[in-house]
Order: sequence, then C-alpha cells, then structure tokens
Amino acid sequence: MTPMRVLVVGVGNVLHGDDGFGVEVVRRLGERPLPAGVTVAETGIGGIHLVHELMAGYDALVVVDAVDRQREPGTVMVIDAEVIDTSELPVTERHDLLADMHLATPERALMVAKAAGVLPQRTVIVGCQPEEIDKLGIGLTATVSGAVAQAVAEVERCVQDLAAEAERAEPQRAATSLQRVQDLASEAERAGSGA
Repeated sequence: MTPMRVLVVGVGNVLHGDDGFGVEVVRRLGERPLPAGVTVAETGIGGIHLVHELMAGYDALVVVDAVDRQREPGTVMVIDAEVIDTSELPVTERHDLLADMHLATPERALMVAKAAGVLPQRTVIVGCQPEEIDKLGIGLTATVSGAVAQAVAEVERCVQDLAAEAERAEPQRAATSLQRVQDLASEAERAGSGA
C-alpha cells in the first residue's frame, strides 16, 4: 500500500510572541524522523503559501497554530477543522471571505483551498492557547514554549491515527472499486449483446 500523503504545516507570525507557536512546532518536527509520506512545511502568515503547498496533492492536512479558544495559556488542543464551503454563499459574501490572501488567517486559507479543490477531506488543527500575541516581540512565552513538546507528540499521534484510518478504509475502497469495475463490465457486455 502506498503511504498516506500528509502535510503538516506550521503557521503564525514569529514577530508576535506566541503567534509563532506553529512555526516552532514544525521546526522541532523537522529534526525528528517522520513516517514515509509526511511532509513538514512552514508557511508563516501567508495563506496563499498554504494553498500552494496543498496543490502538490495530499490525503490529509495537519495545521499547527496558536488558537484562541479561551482556555488556560499553554493548553494544547486537537480540533477537527470545519471549513466553510464558499460555493454555497452569495457572491458578495464569497468575495469578502476569499479576498486578500496575503495576510490570511488559516481559516481563510483553508476556505480558499476547499474552493480550489485541493483541501484534503481530513484536516486537523493542533493548536495551543496563546498567552501573548498582541505585542511585537520574537520568542514564545515560557508557558507556551513549555507546550511545544506536547504539541509535537500530538502531531505525531495525529499522523499515526490518520494513517490507521486510511489503512482501515483501504479494503472498503478496494471493494467499492472492484464492484464499480464489475458493474461497468456488465453494462458493456449487455450493450455489446444488444440486451
């Protein structure tokens, strides 16, 4: 079986304290051995860079970022991404959501990726509640820095879980494909016999 292609991407602004969390996590991941099929990248704050990375074609996406969910600073969370389908929105609302990809939030970049047809069906966010992202300054707070190792472990667990999901789904996909081939062969046979 071909290994599942997973993109792990760190996003954030390293000039805004804890907003650089995702960048630091993927930097640490890059120092570790990863399973075949896993690509690690850092896209900073340029949402269009994330969309470009996804154009290479992936089965799953893990986004690592500082995420404000009103938790204790340093809390690591694993969130199934819910991405708006912009094709269901009025044109003016769609334009407002998708415009200005240069400084896009990860959510907006995911919407663009979905609209472009390159967003994997399985998209997970590994986030950390920031302590300080509003002030200019390089470096994570001690609280958030202490959560980096846990986030690295969560990303590795997510990659393993995604690969296991794909492995479990493979026999069903193969059976469905075989059934489709058999159905097409039967249709061709009936058409050839004039039935």
